[in-house]
Amino acid sequence: MAADTERPQAPFGRRLCEVVDSRPTGGYRIFTLVDGQGPAPAPGQFYMLAAAPDWAAEGGRPYLPRAISHARVSENVSGGLRLDFLIHEVGPGTSRLARMGSGDQCWVAGPFGGRFSLPRDLNPAAAGAILVGGGIGIAPMAVLRHELVDRGIPSRSLLGFRDQSHSGGVDELFGCEETRLAFEDGSSGHKGYVTDLLLQLLEGDDAGSAAVYTCGPPAMLEAVRQICLQRSVPVELALESPMACGYGACFGCAVPKADGGYLRLCIDGPVVRGDRIATAMAGEPAID
Repeated sequence: MAADTERPQAPFGRRLCEVVDSRPTGGYRIFTLVDGQGPAPAPGQFYMLAAAPDWAAEGGRPYLPRAISHARVSENVSGGLRLDFLIHEVGPGTSRLARMGSGDQCWVAGPFGGRFSLPRDLNPAAAGAILVGGGIGIAPMAVLRHELVDRGIPSRSLLGFRDQSHSGGVDELFGCEETRLAFEDGSSGHKGYVTDLLLQLLEGDDAGSAAVYTCGPPAMLEAVRQICLQRSVPVELALESPMACGYGACFGCAVPKADGGYLRLCIDGPVVRGDRIATAMAGEPAID
């Protein structure tokens, strides 16, 4: 989110939403629920999700909701919004969400935070957008890509994964057109890092007409940020961080600013310009 863009107001009230689908996709799950109360989310925003109602009864320990970006949004035929989330099952919280099925109830709050800028707002000379996603971070990139297509703004998607088992959602959320893949193990596409593909694009094109957007693991985000800063290419990053509230009260999601002080990702982000932060590594998630 650009520093001066107005942040949308989030509906702070937590609500129960019905899960209507949950299916595996390449090591992840696409988890779908219907929200009959919240407004339509913008690309880059996120939700706080928690399984309901009896997590404590399963192990006797409460847990914080998980901050998760939506991967797709559409109108539900019987009213409300149909929201898709890409879930990576890595700990007790995400495992509980992944085990939920059609008819289960999920606690939902949001959408929170600010959105990605449009390319011409990020860079007045932008000819289009370059989207760089890694792992589970492809979810907000898919939402942004969909909006850019609807607006007739050209974009190219560069997606990176460790291996095939961590590439879930690509076929369903991204088309083949203007999408390039990188796998660290060389099992498909480019062998290496997604940042290799970004460097190729920025070397082949006029960097002055580029607008870059990225979400993924902290090390990848920092590499993309440095590549863009060194070439004076405007870049926006969607950062992830553990957080307890989503309202800016707990300061659990604070990241250091480039000029001192801190940003709270839930209200000052999660989308931030690369030149506003000291490092993207501070946002490494610790809660699963």
